[in-house]
Amino acid sequence: MREIGAVEAKSKLGTLLDWVAGGEEVLITRSGKVVARLVPPQVHDDPTQAHRAVEGILAARQGVTLGGETVKDLVNAGRP
Repeated sequence: MREIGAVEAKSKLGTLLDWVAGGEEVLITRSGKVVARLVPPQVHDDPTQAHRAVEGILAARQGVTLGGETVKDLVNAGRP
């Protein structure tokens, strides 16, 4: 994990992004105190987790109605 001051981080953003893209974490400090942490994005390649999420959304919408209106009615009602 790297640590860099805020003033230096401001002038070296491209370098910080390269470090993070390479898998490193970077702590940004101001007056010796950590104020931010740059981390690589989490990549979720688990299709079973995505499948469970879709099943949860589909289950949650069961029984939900629009009160007799259509989606088009609701969109039109929101337009000035």
